[in-house]
Amino acid sequence: MAMMRESSRGSGMSSPEAKLGMQVEDLWDMILEPQLSPTEKLNACFENIPVSAFPPAPSSQVIEINSDASLAEAVQLMSEHKVLSAPVVDVDAPKDASWIDRYIGIVEFVGIVVWILHQFTLSLLGQYSSATGWGWELLGKCRCFFLDSFLEISENKVGLCILQSEKEDGSDGLELLNGEPEAKIGPAVAAAVSGVSSPRKRGNLSPRSAAIISGKFFEALTSSDFYRNTKVCDISGSFRWAPFLALQKANSFLTMLLLLSKYRMKSIPVVDPGEGKIDNIITQSAVIHMLEECSGLHWFESWGTKKLSELGLPLMKPSRIFKVYEDETVLQAFKLMREKRVGGVPVVERGGRKAVGNISIRDIQFLLIAPEIYKNYRSITAKNFLTAVRSYLEEHKEPSPLLNGMVTCKRENTIKEVIVMLNSKKIHRIYVVDDDGNLEGVITLRDIISKLVHEPRGYFGDFFDGVLPLPENSRV
Repeated sequence: MAMMRESSRGSGMSSPEAKLGMQVEDLWDMILEPQLSPTEKLNACFENIPVSAFPPAPSSQVIEINSDASLAEAVQLMSEHKVLSAPVVDVDAPKDASWIDRYIGIVEFVGIVVWILHQFTLSLLGQYSSATGWGWELLGKCRCFFLDSFLEISENKVGLCILQSEKEDGSDGLELLNGEPEAKIGPAVAAAVSGVSSPRKRGNLSPRSAAIISGKFFEALTSSDFYRNTKVCDISGSFRWAPFLALQKANSFLTMLLLLSKYRMKSIPVVDPGEGKIDNIITQSAVIHMLEECSGLHWFESWGTKKLSELGLPLMKPSRIFKVYEDETVLQAFKLMREKRVGGVPVVERGGRKAVGNISIRDIQFLLIAPEIYKNYRSITAKNFLTAVRSYLEEHKEPSPLLNGMVTCKRENTIKEVIVMLNSKKIHRIYVVDDDGNLEGVITLRDIISKLVHEPRGYFGDFFDGVLPLPENSRV
């Protein structure tokens, strides 16, 4: 066995991830209890490896955002470093503060977008109230079609730029009063009041509704005072603001894997208690990359050569897959992700089950960083959105998973084959199809990691201490 491991070391297994895999291999060979299942053996291996052994992330991706940075600065910093979230440092914390007091949370790109939309909404509505003489009591009875659909704002709240009420006959109740010119009340509001069908009569966003938020609207949004002057600390606790839950370098690899899978964390900061600062950030994608680098090792092959169907994947039945049809608006896709708390949805042919593309929550970034892609589209359907973004990426020569097209697999594929596809394409999910290309399920990075290890009873104890909600099926 020692000779085989030495041969592996000499045959190209020299990456940091492969060396980590060799540590697991050595522990795997030392565990001789025959009564242990392969998963139990892996649990024991990973429990004996400190999380500090995980290869460091590229320095460009380990960034921090000051709590007094503007939202515009935060978005620019995350865009430059190609990350979708970052820890927030409390600039008012003492210099000798511990890491617990130094960080106040993790801000997400998506959360910034949503917060700006909501605040910009209220500003537009205030301007409209002043221009038309409408009181807030009347406006409060109106519905915001965009935010009501996307953010599920309650009946009593006012929203973005599509103001609606309903008459008893079901028709729209708002019209331009006394022929108010567009210049007086603004193009966005003028377009909004010009008559969009009632959201109560239709659950999805219409192409006309989507068109209203195109072009100049997002240009105005990114030049607004909300975007340029609001500080990151001002949006703490808002949508998709995450608590700062970190691991210390001495915590185990098993703890990290469970947090990334069962506890749905997308990335985990690793802190050095002595320095009080972040030493590393481990993502789901980094773990998948590590697993591919371990190909050929006994512990990996005993698990990775199993077919998806043998491991109970995909977890979700076809009837429970959240999807959008190609002729539905892209905002309907984002609304669905928000409602169902999923990171992406497949775009499916109308009248069938064949997937033609994927839209992920991170694609909402194009609403801020690339507003020009919408200017030529009066009907932003999911299909048109994918086409527009691909054209934008090709024109700007930017690499992106959206350029890969639809990546699929079948139940007969091994988990090793799926890991290779996920890692090579830099994607977070892969869709399972049958021989005819019909959608049968979806497999995420979290699903794969969850099949590698399991949570022992009482494992976390009081680790979370109320910081992170526990899964419904938690045995803690």
